[in-house]
Amino acid sequence: MMFDNANDQPVIETERFALRPVRTSDAGLLQLYAGDERVARATTSIPHPLPPGATEAFIDRAAAPDRSEDTWVIDGTASGQGELLGVLGLERMDRDQSEIGYWVAPAFWNTGIASEAVEAIVAANPHRSRTLFGSVFQDNPASARVLIHAGFEFIGDAEAFSVARNALVSTWTYLRKLD
Repeated sequence: MMFDNANDQPVIETERFALRPVRTSDAGLLQLYAGDERVARATTSIPHPLPPGATEAFIDRAAAPDRSEDTWVIDGTASGQGELLGVLGLERMDRDQSEIGYWVAPAFWNTGIASEAVEAIVAANPHRSRTLFGSVFQDNPASARVLIHAGFEFIGDAEAFSVARNALVSTWTYLRKLD
């Protein structure tokens, strides 16, 4: 794993892809994949249908110097895969904690991309967090398996609002201590 600081956010390289900061040139693929209802319904924040300007606003937030979340694109070009396989975010919280979120484009589901990306971010620990949290919708057990595979432990049930579903959705919450 290598670090290459770009815009104060590390590029994290794995065997199959690089986690790199979001670029303006990602707009087309971000719009295509985030506009997929299956992706949007698995997240809390992506609306469906994706409104005009949402992708550009996302890119602007990801590049903002005062952002509270670092966002990486899962970029597989170095190994002959797609330029954008998915997205991973790490939200800063208080007390040396961060919350992880991720999605992978449906074309790359069941390939281990999500697991490898989460494991890479845990190993790199770019926020130098002592604790990571993650939550997934209970109707998405594949995402739960990604967190469990990366050493996260189940800590409870909760609910989160899904913009795409316009509803509260039951979640499972996980924790990973890094001390």
